[in-house]
Amino acid sequence: MYIGRIVSVAQTPDGRLCAIYRVSSRSFPNRTAVIGADKVSIVPKPGHELDVQKNPYIAYNCVRVVCGGAVAVVTNGSQTDSIAEKIDQGMAPRDAITLSSLLLDYEKDSYNTPRVSAVVDKRDGSGWLGIVRHDGIQVERVALKPGRLCYVATYEENRVLPAYGDAFPVGAVQDACDYILGEGVFAARMNPVTAVAAMSAEGGFNLFAKDAPAE
Repeated sequence: MYIGRIVSVAQTPDGRLCAIYRVSSRSFPNRTAVIGADKVSIVPKPGHELDVQKNPYIAYNCVRVVCGGAVAVVTNGSQTDSIAEKIDQGMAPRDAITLSSLLLDYEKDSYNTPRVSAVVDKRDGSGWLGIVRHDGIQVERVALKPGRLCYVATYEENRVLPAYGDAFPVGAVQDACDYILGEGVFAARMNPVTAVAAMSAEGGFNLFAKDAPAE
């Protein structure tokens, strides 16, 4: 089943927070993730830079770490920066996700692609998922449990529901990328391109990115 882009919030079996993003794409698979200082960006692979002229939504910051390393924001679009900056200025995650989703709205492409967003906050141990579709908006605090994840996707599984969850038997940030690319429930989710994970660590979040294996 193809469900498009996926964001997830999770807790490792030993209690560390994790936010994960998977790019899945049928139209623009030639993308990768580049890790910077407290951020990760989705960009076209070398030789495919002109793809942004075909679709301006395919390049963006997908991860920002703010509040002195206490909060990780993971999304499928430019709302990453908006949400992160609002939280960094003192806004609550619920309000930052809601306001940014309302302001930017769903993507005005041929699929009316929803914007999906995730936040994990070490200050209170919370995890949040949000989505804005052409027919509605939803922002929910997720009840995180050790060894479990919750996710929302742009298509099909595009509601924040308890049913969209899975085990999370992951102990390292690189394993989180492997998991969302093709393990557990995600093994049946088609067209993986690249994955990014932010896992809580001493003093902040560890970041990792990995492209899906070539078919």
